[in-house]
Amino acid sequence: MPAEYIALIMGGLLLLGLFMGHPLAFVLGGVAVLGALIAGKPMVLGIVINRIYGDVLDNYTLIAIPLFILMARFLSDSEVTDKMFEALRHLMSNVRGGLALAVVFLSMLLAATTGIIGASITVTGMMALRPMLNYGYSPRLTTGVIAASGCLGILIPPSIMLILMASYSPLSIGELFAGALIPGILLGFLYAAWVVFVAWRDPASAPSVKPEEQITRAELTKMLLIEAVPPILLILGILGSMLVGIATATEASAIGCLLSFIFVVIRGKFQWKTFVSALYETGRTSAMILFIVVGATAFTGVFNITGGLGAVQDLMRSLDMAPWALILVMLVIVFVLGCFLDWTGIVLLSFPILLPLIQEMGFSMLWFVVLVAVILQTSFLTPPFGYALFYLRAITPTSVPTIEIIKGVIPFIFLIVFMCILISIFPGFITWLPQVLYGS
Repeated sequence: MPAEYIALIMGGLLLLGLFMGHPLAFVLGGVAVLGALIAGKPMVLGIVINRIYGDVLDNYTLIAIPLFILMARFLSDSEVTDKMFEALRHLMSNVRGGLALAVVFLSMLLAATTGIIGASITVTGMMALRPMLNYGYSPRLTTGVIAASGCLGILIPPSIMLILMASYSPLSIGELFAGALIPGILLGFLYAAWVVFVAWRDPASAPSVKPEEQITRAELTKMLLIEAVPPILLILGILGSMLVGIATATEASAIGCLLSFIFVVIRGKFQWKTFVSALYETGRTSAMILFIVVGATAFTGVFNITGGLGAVQDLMRSLDMAPWALILVMLVIVFVLGCFLDWTGIVLLSFPILLPLIQEMGFSMLWFVVLVAVILQTSFLTPPFGYALFYLRAITPTSVPTIEIIKGVIPFIFLIVFMCILISIFPGFITWLPQVLYGS
């Protein structure tokens, strides 16, 4: 059967399975088996199984994923995030829109502990959503800033998405972490700038904290030193050890996991029930991610060997477009896929097709991968399957309609697109830090 037909059949079966509501991991694996049988090459499945065991289950780097997830859960159990939010809330109590700014900066700190968006949005939402609404913040700004800021966890390192991207590209984790750090921080500051703009344009939608709830400077300093500085130093220490090459991502994740557990014990929050729950949640989340990795490895393996991968690449080459226009097409494809798939599936399905083309065109692989990482922020915010919208809907009062949540994230989607344009015009935002640290 011609490779073009195989590509169409497997792509159609993939879309059919997803729209029928089946889990992505099993859709990918099932389509791989069907694709091999339809192509008349069932022996391909044996090669794919060997690839799964050799490339996925034997990948030392992927061990960092469950360890970072467990570290994030320990930090959450220690209630350090609650205290950090209180400290930031009081620090910005004199600023109009200070609660929203506290959400942005807390989310940037949380992003350095977890790449699990559901956890970040849920934790931030439970702490900040009702207080912001009670203070008179507009529902659009409240839900939008919590949803968008919570998604920074997949961009600001150490991020499990960046770890997975490094595993499926020729880049090292250190290079990718260094390349994504500045764009991630800049995107967070763009969110903060939008909050300041909204507060200036419509003061009633982002009021300041009432004077009677403000605390003295001495109390604020004590709160910052005790509650905020230690976890920040922990985060910077873990991230710094990876960036300067003292520890690999796997080693740093293990150290961070141990230190965050010590945090739980020192703060008197250790309970066997929560400890077992943390292990269970880590195992469940890690299994979900790795099942998708296994399914995607099977799909791309069959897709490649049967000629579908080459057919798609030949189609993109035949478009006869300028390199920048072709990259724009690639990013639009990633953006559209983000409306229907989560980032794991998008990375594992698109990288085998797109990265060889980027290498052929002579563009920086690091620049393109980070560009894709930035645009994938939108995959959590765009309907109909924006996961951040569902997470936020679950914890938002019924008095706030779903359409308000969707309208709230729209400005932040435009900010993400603007960030992509910015780093496209100024690629040094991505490449400068890796060149300083690694000379690459």
